[in-house]
Amino acid sequence: MNQGVTAGRNAAGGDEVYARLPCFFSDQYDLGMEYVGYGDGSDEVVIRGDLDAREFIAFWVRDGALTAAMNVNVWDVVDDLKALVEARAVIDPARLADLAVPLADLRS
Repeated sequence: MNQGVTAGRNAAGGDEVYARLPCFFSDQYDLGMEYVGYGDGSDEVVIRGDLDAREFIAFWVRDGALTAAMNVNVWDVVDDLKALVEARAVIDPARLADLAVPLADLRS
């Protein structure tokens, strides 16, 4: 969706780096999710919310820094998640999991 502009500029002699975070979204019947970042199978996964109710946010953490996040049936949070991942924020996993801590407060 965005990569073509950078590719076109570079094909025309530019030297632009494509630095946008990877992301995807999917709706599967009653399950909706949005993912942003570069999570890895060896990252620690921290869950905020209720897995059984299928309403949660998953955070991928590597060496203390946030590498990816995915919201599942939790809406209007992807901008906050993207900002945290882009900043490679270092956040205590207990705060990530704590529903009482607003996502916007995790940036500070």
